[in-house]
Amino acid sequence: MSYQPPDSNRLNAPDVQIGVDTRAAFLTRTYVHLFGAIIAFVLIEVALFSSGMAETIARAMLSVNWLYIHGGFMDVSWIASRAAFSASSVAAPYAALGSFVFAEALIFLPRLYIANFYAPGAIESAATVTLIGFAGLTAVAFLSRKDFSFLGGLLKWGMVLALVAIVGGVLFGFNLGTWFSVGMVGLAGAAILYDTSNIIRRFPEDKHVGASLQLFASVALMFWYVLSLFLSRD
Repeated sequence: MSYQPPDSNRLNAPDVQIGVDTRAAFLTRTYVHLFGAIIAFVLIEVALFSSGMAETIARAMLSVNWLYIHGGFMDVSWIASRAAFSASSVAAPYAALGSFVFAEALIFLPRLYIANFYAPGAIESAATVTLIGFAGLTAVAFLSRKDFSFLGGLLKWGMVLALVAIVGGVLFGFNLGTWFSVGMVGLAGAAILYDTSNIIRRFPEDKHVGASLQLFASVALMFWYVLSLFLSRD
């Protein structure tokens, strides 16, 4: 699953232009699907809050051990990612992306409910900071043309350490604190750089749905911990 830009020494000019145009179309489709996923996420949350279901679901989820919720979410994430990249049918990747967005909306619901009740304006501020951060990191990846694939190993270790810390916090009841959220925002930023670099260089051009799912997951991770920072100050 590796994309390599055309070599102008081996291909004639029309072939090179076709390769560039194909990649540009892939990038356009990927980001259109990403923004579609973000809009779907927002609409789901708005529908849940408008219908009054948000409070009922949030209270029910807050009464459950978060290890079970995170475990279920990780399972959905793994299954959705596998389906988006390995499915041969056209519908399966879209079903995977839709399922993942819906799962993210449910996971976020308790935190958004708390923020809406105790810290008015925090959601909007966190969303603005996240979008600015995402736009800045995307610009760095595209304008620098640097290959950020070296971040892959660091991200794996960082995610493992974060998971250990979260499990420890749930089991032993200690607060991970502000600096943990700051570190996770940095980790999410590294994930956005890594994903964007792979989207530019490596993802196959028929896997735009899977690419958008992976990037959406990184943006959602950043939003989660930026929102945590806004909540921690109130």
